[in-house]
Amino acid sequence: MKEWILGLALWPLLFLLQLLQEIGSNDCSNNKSYVINVMLMNYSDFPSTTDNLKSAVNQALKRVQNEFQMEGQNVTINATFHSFISSLYVSQGCRTSTCEGVELIKEIYDKGELGCVVIGPACTYATYQMVSVETILSLPLISVGSFGLSCDYKVNLTRLLTPARKVNDFFYYFWKEFRLPFKTTAWESAYIYKRNENSEACFWYMNALDAGITEFSEKLKFKDILRTPEQLKKTVKDPNRKSNVIIMCGSPDDVSTDLGTVEVDNDVVIILIDLFNNLYFSKNISAHYMQNVLVLTLLPANDSLNTIKIEEPLLMEDDIFVGYFNAVLLFGHTLKKFILSQSPVLPLSFINEFRNTTFEGLLGPVTLDEFGDIDSNLTLLYTSQTANHFRTLLVFNTQKNETYTRTTSPDFVWKDNKLPSDIPGAGPHILTIAVFTLTGIVILVLIISLLILRKYRRDNERRWKKWSHIPPEEILPLETSETSHISLKIDEDKRRDTIHRLRQGKYDKKVVILKDLKNSDGNFSEKQKIELNKLLQIDYYNLTKFYGTVKMDTMIFGVIEYCERGSLRDVLNDKISYPDGTFMDWEFKISVMYDIAKGMSYLHSSKTEVHGRLKSTNCVVDNRMVVKITDFGCNSILPPRKDLWTAPEHLRHADVSQKGDVYSYGIIAQEIILRRETFYTGLCRDNKEKLYRVESGKGVKPFRPDLSLETVGERQMEVYTLVKSCWEEDPEKRPDFKKIESTLAKIFSNYHGQTNESYMDTLIRRLQLYSRNLEHLVEERTELYKAERDRADRLNFMLLPRPVVKSLKETGLVEPELFEEVTIYFSDIVGFTTLCRYSTPMEVVDMLNDIYKNFDHILDHHDVYKVETIGDAYMVVSGLPKRNGNRHAVDISMMALDILSFMGSFELRHLPGLPVWIRIGIHSGPCAAGVVGIKMPRYCLFGDTVNTASRMESTGLPLRIHVNGSTINILKRTDCQFQYEVRGETYLKGRGTEITYWLTGTENKKYNLPTPPSVENQQRLQDDLAEMITNILQKRENEGSKTQKVSRVASYRSGTLEYLQLVSTENSATYL
Repeated sequence: MKEWILGLALWPLLFLLQLLQEIGSNDCSNNKSYVINVMLMNYSDFPSTTDNLKSAVNQALKRVQNEFQMEGQNVTINATFHSFISSLYVSQGCRTSTCEGVELIKEIYDKGELGCVVIGPACTYATYQMVSVETILSLPLISVGSFGLSCDYKVNLTRLLTPARKVNDFFYYFWKEFRLPFKTTAWESAYIYKRNENSEACFWYMNALDAGITEFSEKLKFKDILRTPEQLKKTVKDPNRKSNVIIMCGSPDDVSTDLGTVEVDNDVVIILIDLFNNLYFSKNISAHYMQNVLVLTLLPANDSLNTIKIEEPLLMEDDIFVGYFNAVLLFGHTLKKFILSQSPVLPLSFINEFRNTTFEGLLGPVTLDEFGDIDSNLTLLYTSQTANHFRTLLVFNTQKNETYTRTTSPDFVWKDNKLPSDIPGAGPHILTIAVFTLTGIVILVLIISLLILRKYRRDNERRWKKWSHIPPEEILPLETSETSHISLKIDEDKRRDTIHRLRQGKYDKKVVILKDLKNSDGNFSEKQKIELNKLLQIDYYNLTKFYGTVKMDTMIFGVIEYCERGSLRDVLNDKISYPDGTFMDWEFKISVMYDIAKGMSYLHSSKTEVHGRLKSTNCVVDNRMVVKITDFGCNSILPPRKDLWTAPEHLRHADVSQKGDVYSYGIIAQEIILRRETFYTGLCRDNKEKLYRVESGKGVKPFRPDLSLETVGERQMEVYTLVKSCWEEDPEKRPDFKKIESTLAKIFSNYHGQTNESYMDTLIRRLQLYSRNLEHLVEERTELYKAERDRADRLNFMLLPRPVVKSLKETGLVEPELFEEVTIYFSDIVGFTTLCRYSTPMEVVDMLNDIYKNFDHILDHHDVYKVETIGDAYMVVSGLPKRNGNRHAVDISMMALDILSFMGSFELRHLPGLPVWIRIGIHSGPCAAGVVGIKMPRYCLFGDTVNTASRMESTGLPLRIHVNGSTINILKRTDCQFQYEVRGETYLKGRGTEITYWLTGTENKKYNLPTPPSVENQQRLQDDLAEMITNILQKRENEGSKTQKVSRVASYRSGTLEYLQLVSTENSATYL
């Protein structure tokens, strides 16, 4: 079913690829008559109207044909205008589904209207869908828009409005320029202000500046995104901002609206991208709020470079109209080349001719680069302080990537009439330089001293004994002769699929863990041998003992002390063995944190100095409930990995440090206090997002786990404050473990200030509580087992018949069984493929679920068994696995009437007002039944009765119950008075011709059955259904999609065929 739906969804694209391969090599001329296809823009993203676009294209066509006539060529060029299929998609501007262009091309091709060149679409999403197949798609495409980077370097795409790539080039070269008369320093930082209500062009221009793959972004040392006017206002007046330069896209009105009355600092530069706006050249009057703004724009569309007379001069004021006009001129320019050279006019030939070319456009020469994108002169304007109007500062040529200065002494608002540095407060004084110089000298002396000391210490360490592995024969297996495996895989860390395999064994009569050192071959370097020797010297109560390494076959293992209760993470997860109320209370949580702090304090003061991989899974608990730290040191053998316990500075730059261990301790403490998953926060549950937000450090305050101080008591407040200090963003503000240990020792002693209870007494008391808790645990586990067993039985009874499940449980086998007489029901949905064509895959799934869920409710009222559903087919049987005499025909017949009555009032959620037709077939006879398969076993029916019931359904009619004579004979023998009509002779494949019947109801009960279509309407069913769906989609697009309840009207709607109406009913009882 999934493969069928996927194929249905992909067939338009596959069809497009096939037809474009065919048309790319066909001559598109018809006796010197040529056609271009124009995709009209009907989006709110563009200000241009459809009528004006048609006018621009028609005037351009007239111009091109006049040129051909003047040269004696009898050439005809026509344009066909097309709009997107609004009945298929709800228009959302340029954010509409990317399949629109594909669907439109298919429609054009089907009508035989596909010409030489396609002009449009203008939206990046739609264009990308049409050109992303690159060389396979050979149809030349001219777009007046499609600004995004995703449409760059496409073989068959030509763009006649400045794309985002060209704008990005301007910023890249302008930022690194420092030799201009008014700009003496290169810029390396910027704020990018992305407004919520941007035009299509602005949306892609700003996205390109934010993209990390461009040269502009790669060269920036600092870049931050502003998204709200409040952030913009705060930045322009914040003395601690990190850059003086802000880039935005919009109009002067947008600048005024977003800045409001805020006074902008004198050293702030705002660069406004507003390419398609004639305001700066027509009115040429600036405003006070534009003093700090440089405007990046293009020459106006009504510039004096115009060389062509047109009937409607107002069209020249809009760059969109000019672009469509130039698209036709480009086609005419290229077509003239083909005709003069007597070359065949092929669509594929246009693609190469649209590159590296210059043609005469509406306003003068238009140049296209090697990728088919327009080259233009980007103009940077500033506000003159004396004249209070806009003046040209420089011009950037996108073809040569060169800057041409238009004024050498602009009267800026900025100091000394020069653009300020991008770094606030740049320009060090002599005193600052001297301080930095002296500081550098001192640091250099210290570094040299440290290097000498380090060499001395390393020479000392090399005198230690050489490292040797433990002989493999000294590692003995456990007495059970079975090797236990402990998984240290962290459920929250789904990025890693590897599992550290830890084996148990015996060494020196002690149970040990053999940890796989998979990153090492056992040939340790001098540095690694020194680190391993340091580990051997560590022997402390809250640290696991390291005994050495052992080489077995080709694998290297670390031999480490074993702790029976597993990791601290396991203990925290097991709320049954370690309940909160009796065991994991606040006092015990403090003792656990105290154990970890003591172990880390000792470790930091040892020669190992740093852990590097501190996490709750590396804290283990022994049989006396003492917490010990393991897996420390040897960071060159087991390099740390980035996870939720890693400090933000080490996420950015992979390293280890003592302050990083303190941060990891704070994360573990939050796990202990809340007893939730690692780095628990109610606002974010995705681990990748958590890591990104911690690493980026963006926001008003750093992103950290939840630990609220508002609802805690006085005793907990001190602990919460200590934990929060451990994950400070600045490592220097975090406490060391000596301070953490002393603080927790003081808090822990407060619990025993009025008693003589020692720490060991506390542990003994808790072990007694633990033993008593085990007794209750056994009882609870027994009850849980019984409840789970009953739940499994109920689930099995829903999948297979009850007798079959019992037989499988008792014997493991189900013998096939022959039933002398059963009644089988088949139904399917008429026009299902048509419904799927106008529905998304998810809407198809919802539709089938809505229908069959209600069918299942109807089955609960009858003695029937649902066999299966296959696609839109629904199969039910009565008389097996439990025999019920002659009732099987009665139950199936009444169930069929209930189902047909329900379908008369059912409406689709995504196509309200559209009825759904079904065909029903019923047949009675003998059959065999049994369980087939081992994996996902199914209870299947076999025999000619099954095939005949299916033939009854397939030869039936919509909204009819087609019944075989065998079923009618059984119904006649019962007391139920069913109503039926003789259909006549019907040919059934494999059985021949038989007399069949229509079941219409019963005399004892009135059914509100829908009106079936007449015989003469059979050929029109599919067409009527498609027409109704199209009308509903058109209405939903015009009025907005609204949720509707199932309609039950008292009379039929006028103007619609009777069998297309929903049935009316006065009975409020329904299976919905």
